[in-house]
Amino acid sequence: MKEKYPQAAVVCYVNSTAQVKAVSDVCVTSSNAVRVIGKLKEKQIYFVPDAHLAQFVAKQIPEKDFIFHNGYCPTHQRIRREDVLLAKEKHPGAPILSHPECREEILALSDFVGSTADIIRFAASQDADEFLIVTETGVFYQLEQENPGKRFYPVISDQVCPDMKLASFDKTLSALEHLEEQEEIVLEGALAERARLPLERMLLLAQ
Repeated sequence: MKEKYPQAAVVCYVNSTAQVKAVSDVCVTSSNAVRVIGKLKEKQIYFVPDAHLAQFVAKQIPEKDFIFHNGYCPTHQRIRREDVLLAKEKHPGAPILSHPECREEILALSDFVGSTADIIRFAASQDADEFLIVTETGVFYQLEQENPGKRFYPVISDQVCPDMKLASFDKTLSALEHLEEQEEIVLEGALAERARLPLERMLLLAQ
């Protein structure tokens, strides 16, 4: 793709692999993507891997020409328009708060679209008692901690990322207690250096 679009800036989502970062120009998060990409000098943007997030960002920066990679988050991809409509029937007064990694048909139904941090801030600013949350359920703990008395509902029962749930408090504690037994992950020096550059550029442009 870099050979096909030599003028394009390659923008990768921050939790992409080191190998992907090493061939990217800058990283972004869902919170800072619009701000970072808006500051790039390149007009053409190749955004990897999430096409839904890329399309959401592209609408806010119409002066940029986006090339979309055919990727998505499996957890957000499972959620469909009919799921949201059914949940809305059960909770008719609840605003729908969605992550931009959802399908466009979901975003069109939403009262608010934003990153995890944006969703948390928005819920705190609203007077509603109930909310439909269309993103991974890991956000629910903080939503409930910061909004006592408000209720938050997923739109499907398996709105859970199995990869994110592989990391737990117990596993982290065990790894620290038996550090000498853990397998060490070592990145080759040149790869680590190339992967570090788009992270540093993101931090600079996100200011």
